[in-house]
Amino acid sequence: MLLQIDRMQRDVAGTVDAIAAEVFAAIGSGRQIAPFSSRSGGLTSADAYGVAAAVQAMREARGERAIGRKIGFTNRIIWPEYGVYAPNWGYITDRTVTELPAAAVPLANFVEPKIEPEIVFGLGAAPAPDMNEAALMACIDWVARGYEIVQSIYPRWKFKPEDSVACNAMHGALLIGPRHAFKPRAAQWRNELAAFEIDLYCNGVVADRGKGANVLDSPLLALHHLVGLLASDPVNPSLAAGEIVSTGTLTRALAIKPGEKWHTVLRGIPLEGIAIAFA
Repeated sequence: MLLQIDRMQRDVAGTVDAIAAEVFAAIGSGRQIAPFSSRSGGLTSADAYGVAAAVQAMREARGERAIGRKIGFTNRIIWPEYGVYAPNWGYITDRTVTELPAAAVPLANFVEPKIEPEIVFGLGAAPAPDMNEAALMACIDWVARGYEIVQSIYPRWKFKPEDSVACNAMHGALLIGPRHAFKPRAAQWRNELAAFEIDLYCNGVVADRGKGANVLDSPLLALHHLVGLLASDPVNPSLAAGEIVSTGTLTRALAIKPGEKWHTVLRGIPLEGIAIAFA
């Protein structure tokens, strides 16, 4: 029996490594692959996060450095569109993050890219899962508006939740706007983050509208949810001081093309609307 269990463990490890290698080769290549959930053997949620850890190890082996996380599928409005009904997360790195303003962002390396306006936090201390809201807020150094560019290595954005986890929660790039100190007005930020509204424009026309409450009722609650997810993860590390966390899209994720210009207008929170162009 022990020999059989050991063989099963080796088989699982080999499967995780093989999937990770395929994901690593696909991301940034401009090509797409069949979802792993559609293949013989499928993919479990636990194994998917093992794949995420293995892919990140491959990035680090080539000199890339993890500097934070992105939370995916925190906006309940988009759950039926993708068939994903719970948040997940992925790594962001020193090669996927850009500070705004920036020149026109090239889309050549992304497959079926979409834009997501998000709230981004910078952590000054490591949060713990048993923290109350006040303690969690004390861990936040700064808050900013940003855009995440997401992409799908699976054709037509058709996948299961485990496939999303395996490909780093669809992360392509994170573009971060001006940073604002959080602690001096933490109470105000708390109220504003749950209540503010945002309009997303493409080429001067409103493409969608959203609000802070779309993101698990508040981006702060999305951050708390991520802390809990990581606390039960046996293979990926918990959040640390200095990490950046992008909390999920405030609107629907919308397809983008070269030549388009996008911007946002916010109401009810002192964060800038940000303009961006794609090349």
